[in-house]
Amino acid sequence: MCLGFAFATQVSLVVNVASECGFTDQHYRALQQLQRDLGPHHFNVLAFPCNQFGQQEPNSNKEIESFARRTYSVSFPMFSKITVTGTGAHPAFKYLIQTSGKEPTWNFWKYLVAPDGKVIEAWDPTVSVEEIRPQITALVRKLILKKREDL
Repeated sequence: MCLGFAFATQVSLVVNVASECGFTDQHYRALQQLQRDLGPHHFNVLAFPCNQFGQQEPNSNKEIESFARRTYSVSFPMFSKITVTGTGAHPAFKYLIQTSGKEPTWNFWKYLVAPDGKVIEAWDPTVSVEEIRPQITALVRKLILKKREDL
């Protein structure tokens, strides 16, 4: 998968984020709490800003990152603004869509990705981070146990 070597040994929650969306506050707070509780050694939220839906991420990459870090104290990786659907979609999202069969229709779609790059599940923004937390935690536990066995 095209998320980079640094995340190949971790569980990832890939999210298309936006600063001016009705889901922004709830999701950023919950995503940061998840990162704080489970990351960064075995798990990371991977945030991809996107301006495709409702033009709700109009700022520059620097402004987006500054907003997220200042307002929500996010400690998870923030990537450059991308397109997540259509012909200009970023390769990572093309992969996520192809393998999950679920294409983002709004901001804050969440894709749970195993360390081997397999997409486990995808959720739209109406599904809260709290609702999916048990699945994420179970996958992280499984990874930790596997790493212990490999020692």
